[in-house]
Amino acid sequence: MRNPESLPPLGFKSQDDLVFHRALQMAANQYLQNNSDHRFADRRAYLKSGLLFLACLSSYGLMLISGGGIVFFIFYPLFIFFALLLAINVVHDASHNAVLRSAAANRILNFWITLPLGLDPDCWRVRHIIFHHAHTNIRYYDLDIEENFLLRQTPYQRWYPFMRWQHVYWPLIAAMTFPALIWGYDWFDRFNLTRVTPEMRHQGGRGTGLFLLSKGLHLIFALLIPYWLLSSAGIGLGTLLLVYLLSQMLASLVFIVLILGAHWAKATFYTAPDSGRMTHGFYTHTFSTTYDWQTTPRRLTYWLGGLNLHLTHHLFPHWHHRHYPALAGIIRQTAAQFGLDYHCISARELFRYQQQFLKRMGAGGKTER
Repeated sequence: MRNPESLPPLGFKSQDDLVFHRALQMAANQYLQNNSDHRFADRRAYLKSGLLFLACLSSYGLMLISGGGIVFFIFYPLFIFFALLLAINVVHDASHNAVLRSAAANRILNFWITLPLGLDPDCWRVRHIIFHHAHTNIRYYDLDIEENFLLRQTPYQRWYPFMRWQHVYWPLIAAMTFPALIWGYDWFDRFNLTRVTPEMRHQGGRGTGLFLLSKGLHLIFALLIPYWLLSSAGIGLGTLLLVYLLSQMLASLVFIVLILGAHWAKATFYTAPDSGRMTHGFYTHTFSTTYDWQTTPRRLTYWLGGLNLHLTHHLFPHWHHRHYPALAGIIRQTAAQFGLDYHCISARELFRYQQQFLKRMGAGGKTER
């Protein structure tokens, strides 16, 4: 068994995809030229982000002046929910430098937008871009499929009898992802307990200081201010912590369904060869591990930051999500020309494939690939 802490760099057989890559990029660039456009966010995207920010801030303000009671229990979860939508629509793209033209401006934007949720933007960037995007569904390389001993996500992971029921209890594990990241993995990543640490942008005292500042501001914003203003109205610390946890869990469940479900549904996993080079190309790999799926109604795609068009995102990660519907059409046409299997499935099909996959993994057995 390989030691995950000392993995060699991994590459793909690039010549397999070179002609497809050129055709796809040419079609995408032609689309921009035809519309006199660019790949970054536009005024409409800024307006959407502003509306989500106002919704988040308004929910927070209404929660603070609620005086306790039912209004608090409605608007605190709404505050976290709109914070999630902000992260989906802004942080995800900004991590890929697809919102603003300046990488530094994208980093500053991410620092402030992630405060309500409490996620560390640099930890998220490394896990999502350097490990997941570059090595989707590859054993040891993709941290999104690391073994957690609760949910069997690949045929290479250990099986326990209770996993026969993982297709039933998986939403609980998905819901715990944000709390685990915010109060567990972010800290492990920052303080050199994982493979993420060496890849983080800021090291040493600067990195630690920014990390503690962001976590401290999150605590003040999400817990201390509400407790200070509402404790006299009967919202005790225990109640506040419970509502905070449940709100984070709901946000986590929504996010995991959007971003990880497309990989579960495809259900193709790999181990890296000893040579350090996959036997197929990057595009072939992406088509074999990722789906696009369609929301109902379709306009939900706009408010979900295009995350349902997940194959499109993996092929064009540095493009703002406002382009994804057009890019998905370009991918469909180009893939047909080269015999690549492109599907955009329905949400119902996505859920059915997820359930089939979780049942199969929960039944045990191992399939080498």
